[in-house]
Amino acid sequence: MSTGEDLEDLPGVGPATAEKLKDNGFDNYQGIAVASPGELSNTADIGESSAADIINAARDAADIGGFESGSTVLERREQIGKLTWGVDEVDDLLGGGVETQSITEVYGEFGAGKSQVTHQLAVNVQLPSEYGGLEGSCIFIDSEDTFRPERIDDMLRGLPDDAIEAAMVTHEVVEEEADADAGDDDLLEDLLEAFLDKIHVAKAFNSNHQILLAEKAQEIAGESQDGEFPVRLLCVDSLTAHFRAEYVGRGELADRQQKLNKHLHDLMRVGDLNNTAVVVTNQVAANPDSFFGDPTQPIGGNILGHTSTFRIYLRKSKADKRIVRLVDAPNLADGEAVMRVKGEGLKAE
Repeated sequence: MSTGEDLEDLPGVGPATAEKLKDNGFDNYQGIAVASPGELSNTADIGESSAADIINAARDAADIGGFESGSTVLERREQIGKLTWGVDEVDDLLGGGVETQSITEVYGEFGAGKSQVTHQLAVNVQLPSEYGGLEGSCIFIDSEDTFRPERIDDMLRGLPDDAIEAAMVTHEVVEEEADADAGDDDLLEDLLEAFLDKIHVAKAFNSNHQILLAEKAQEIAGESQDGEFPVRLLCVDSLTAHFRAEYVGRGELADRQQKLNKHLHDLMRVGDLNNTAVVVTNQVAANPDSFFGDPTQPIGGNILGHTSTFRIYLRKSKADKRIVRLVDAPNLADGEAVMRVKGEGLKAE
């Protein structure tokens, strides 16, 4: 990413250190400014004292770390994008859609439709803004072997004709002045290829690899910001599967939560620095102490609960019907919406 910022201008950063920082995704002052001394020390093989000096210099240069007025915060929040689910009732529940610069957690039992949500959002994020998209690309970290290109094809074909025609123009499948035909199979095949090219998929083989992929995602997202279709969506499906399988029992709980906490903050950094929506799916477990109501609880404990900006509980109903419940949000009331998971994607009730 070309930022116009020379890392070697920071005190204590020579050519070799600058190269190590860039190789690990720290290619601008802002990214360094929000790092911890320990993180920078491990990345660049320098002492923590030197790392702290570099971070402080980057904070001064990037004007990060001070207080700001509420009106400045409001101005920055006006840059936040809203990504549609493609279901009006759910978008209304979420205040317009999935927010960028936030982590949205979608949890539910097996078969509730969590992976369907991530696939649909990977399609919708590429749509023009007038159709609820962000005209951006997607990074998909797949820990449960859930990503299916065929599902992207189904959901793309399930979009309204006018949305497909508009996407053909933005993806340069047809020229702007040409008449797009949403029913033309050859054009749809070209459009599918264009959509799939803008979904960066990586399969995570274990929790350490998943953490590494989140760091790599920051690098990809940063490099994309000056180009067409910058990364506007990061999906992790599922966030907790590997952590749950590898750290078993109470004796392992502290280590698991510590690693999960670091992973979540890496994801949060991608969202904050690149105006990207972060959507993670989560598994559930039954709470045997619950005598009333739904006994299912999301995995991850308080660390995930506090880090997720929005928490959404997805549960099965009759046939293809799903209940979408907003459990927690900083500025929205709790509530429920209904949608259907159909062959052509997420649809209104």
